[in-house]
Amino acid sequence: MRALWSLACERSRENVRSVISAGLGQRAVRTWPNGESPSLRWIIVHMIEEYARHNGHADYLRESVDGETGE
Repeated sequence: MRALWSLACERSRENVRSVISAGLGQRAVRTWPNGESPSLRWIIVHMIEEYARHNGHADYLRESVDGETGE
């Protein structure tokens, strides 16, 4: 499982490296239902927020199992 996660992280890094030269304001090819498309900046910030949110969920699960809390 960890190897799959590491591979997914590396693919994401490669994807960002391949488009970053156009700048963080570059728009995605796909659009939302309203016809707008997110910028690369929005996508990266959104992924960081989601990652942090899921880490918080994992903290709650761990605390419920063994009572340990983070610092």
